[in-house]
Amino acid sequence: MEVGALSPTKGVKVKLDEFANHCWKFLPVTKKTVQNYRGAYSRNISHLFGSREMNSISKREFLEVLAPLNPPNYFQTLMMLRVLYREAISRDLVVDSPVSSIRAPRIHVQPKKFLTWEEVRDNNFGKYDSQVKFLALHGLRWGEAAALKNSDISEDKVSIKRSIHGATKTIAGVRQVPYIGYFKEFPRTRMPIAKALEPYGVTIHSLRKTYAYFLKSNNVHVTTAAKFMGHSNPLVTLKIYTLVRDNEIDDIGNELRKALHSS
Repeated sequence: MEVGALSPTKGVKVKLDEFANHCWKFLPVTKKTVQNYRGAYSRNISHLFGSREMNSISKREFLEVLAPLNPPNYFQTLMMLRVLYREAISRDLVVDSPVSSIRAPRIHVQPKKFLTWEEVRDNNFGKYDSQVKFLALHGLRWGEAAALKNSDISEDKVSIKRSIHGATKTIAGVRQVPYIGYFKEFPRTRMPIAKALEPYGVTIHSLRKTYAYFLKSNNVHVTTAAKFMGHSNPLVTLKIYTLVRDNEIDDIGNELRKALHSS
């Protein structure tokens, strides 16, 4: 069946692969999300159900495929299927969705370790040492950093205007931050830098926490920090600002004891 421009074709039978492969470019989500959805579809769904008509696949069959997946993979695959069936329903290609009533798993996100700026400064990350230090001091997301050019840095400011995926993650992602130093062109993939960070038990995204903690330690107000980090909601930044490391407890304890004895 020719899906064409995905116009409503009531009663027409359409295969899942056929619809999915044509639908990716029309989904009202970011390019990064489409990339994630396509990966989940290719890994978990296409080889099993791609040649089946969409209205012939049951909830039970999808549940059997989803059940063995780890929670993040389960969640992403389920969200992708919900979107595909929602789009198919809106075009009258199917009557209802077999996945709409499947419950999403609970994903427990453990707090990730992060390094302080001092720990980043005092370590050498090899070939990508400059890029690691730049991320720790400027808080860019990977996609934003990979798209950065020398011309985006001027008058001691870094102008973040784009992502390697196209637009920034949110409108708030378009911003300027003070330039502290260490800029060096980033590789086109994140793997080399991720590998350099592996021995320290942190990820590229952890360096955004390093930056937030650096701002907090230098008394930058949380609303200003939210703008520097490209958070549309300062409450997201506040969650990082409330992180307390063991040395902070000791330092604050010492200050409180001094205050007590001097009063």
